[in-house]
Amino acid sequence: MVDRLAHLFDPLILLGMLAGIVAVALFQNGVRGMGRGLAALVPLLTADPVKDRVAARAAMLKIDQVAQLRGLSCTDRVKTTHVFLTEAARRLANCDRTDQFELWAAQSLADRAERHASARNLWLSIADAAPGLGMAGTIIGLVGMFAAMDDPAALGPSMAVALLTTFYGVVIANLLAAPIAARLSDLSDRELAWQREVVARMLAIARRERAPARRAAIREVA
Repeated sequence: MVDRLAHLFDPLILLGMLAGIVAVALFQNGVRGMGRGLAALVPLLTADPVKDRVAARAAMLKIDQVAQLRGLSCTDRVKTTHVFLTEAARRLANCDRTDQFELWAAQSLADRAERHASARNLWLSIADAAPGLGMAGTIIGLVGMFAAMDDPAALGPSMAVALLTTFYGVVIANLLAAPIAARLSDLSDRELAWQREVVARMLAIARRERAPARRAAIREVA
């Protein structure tokens, strides 16, 4: 069994496939896209959007309470562990108008979605390129076989190229790149969902606290 599996591993053919895939992915996504796609492998294993959403909702309750008691300018005193939530609370506390915070939130979420898409697109590119390069390797192997029909000893290496490139392409696309892209897409959707929820809640708090009656009530309490 081990011997049979060993026949499926050819370092030179695998390196050739990987080099071709990297070249295609780099051409399609650029250096920045490559960097984002590779960096996304860390949150791929560590991200927990459900935990982040629960923590964000708990923090929003505290922010709401602080806003009611002391006003919007004190909402950044609530300590949070997520960078986006901390920055949103700071922006909420320092904005002069609600539309300023709304504009920042829209731009921030749009930029975040773009970065997520850039990371995901790298793996989609790999998933698309791998089978095509595998087929190209198969054609090269078949051409080598036909060119060496008079030399039986040369048929084996050409046949190995033809079959292994297709095998590597299928494995890289369907067992590696496509699942990573799907996981990144799911993480992105769930992360952006709770962040949009936070923004909507903060906007509601900002509109409520900036109402003339509320500002007057806060001044009387102070």
